[in-house]
Amino acid sequence: MDYAQRRRLQSQETERKILHTALALMRERSFDEVSVRDICKAAGITTGAFYHHYPSKEALLEYGFAPLDDYMRSELEGREAERPDQRLWRLLSAYGRFMEGSGELIGRYYQQRIAHPDSKSMDSSRYTLRAMVDCFRQAEAEGILAPGHSPEWVADFCFRHFRGVVVDWVLHGYAYPLLPKMEEDFRLFVPLFHI
Repeated sequence: MDYAQRRRLQSQETERKILHTALALMRERSFDEVSVRDICKAAGITTGAFYHHYPSKEALLEYGFAPLDDYMRSELEGREAERPDQRLWRLLSAYGRFMEGSGELIGRYYQQRIAHPDSKSMDSSRYTLRAMVDCFRQAEAEGILAPGHSPEWVADFCFRHFRGVVVDWVLHGYAYPLLPKMEEDFRLFVPLFHI
């Protein structure tokens, strides 16, 4: 690995460390109670390093779902042999647990998305969406996906639905347990699989 590659890798690791540290602190306290200085101290970096990677604390919210992809990857790793419907539920339940664990940050994230609709949310390069597409592609390849729509369309529809469940949970002030609601709604998706 040459010098430029090492520097790029080191920069990515620092960004990830800042993001994971910030989100962990914000889960312990709240977004407003955590300062850039708190983040830097906990991450063991300078404020200059923070601002080199992120223009503001608010900007962290836009990148805040990179840890979601890491979490989802770890939850699905080694599960390729599971049936597509089982992996889809594993994916959705991990998504729900991550959201419940993030609480107020999810509300902040969606406030920012509404205020700045041009920011990225769920693009096709994200692990979470790709894993969902893979579940439906596997179901199609095994002949157990209900006909009528492509695996990509079904995955997009499924993701939009469950993101909507999370938004509804936020709008209701986190007043109900998210995971049981997601499980109840997942049962509506089970008929997509002819098992």
